[in-house]
Amino acid sequence: MLRNPTRTMVAIRALRADIVVLQEADKRLAPRPSALPPELARARGLEPVDFGPPQGSLGWHGNAMLIASTVTLRETACLDLPGIEPRGAIRADLDTPLGAIRVVGVHLGLLRRSRLAQLTEIHTHLQKLTPLPTVIAGDFNEWGAMGKLSPALPGYDFVHTGQTYPAARPTGSLDSFALTAEFNAVDSRVLKRVPARTASDHLPVWVDLQRATADA
Repeated sequence: MLRNPTRTMVAIRALRADIVVLQEADKRLAPRPSALPPELARARGLEPVDFGPPQGSLGWHGNAMLIASTVTLRETACLDLPGIEPRGAIRADLDTPLGAIRVVGVHLGLLRRSRLAQLTEIHTHLQKLTPLPTVIAGDFNEWGAMGKLSPALPGYDFVHTGQTYPAARPTGSLDSFALTAEFNAVDSRVLKRVPARTASDHLPVWVDLQRATADA
């Protein structure tokens, strides 16, 4: 599938999201130029979060994040993850209409033992920080039930978002969100309308969140 950044941005804007987490957002070979020009995102009202990568990349190990004007950035971090393939994750602490939250973007490994080790690494990193309501979002690469990854993420619940891969005829629910207890998922869906099926080999997913009440 040929990259078409404009088509990709049309699909992204159709989500109407305040926070967008992307995978494979830069090209694989050094200097890893961005596959989605930052100026194109800005022209559509979304600001790429700066994770301090080498000049020309949009994110870290292909993970990137875009935020709307309703969201302001507090802090970022890049995480190297274990496994037989080079993998990483991004973290952003943000002020949002829901208050201060933490978002982690992931693209996990192809082997389950790698995925479990990578989520354990992320969880260990997060446990060292001041607690914030947290969303882990991205391609979990898990063909089975997401619950099989739960041992590596105690205190998180996965959102069932539906089948996303391959985009033309999806059979795998690889893309999802893991939430801490401070969040309720009001709604979550897979975006299927044009041009989502041709914008990527994965269909986009979205989740609408609200803060959980104390007595929920």
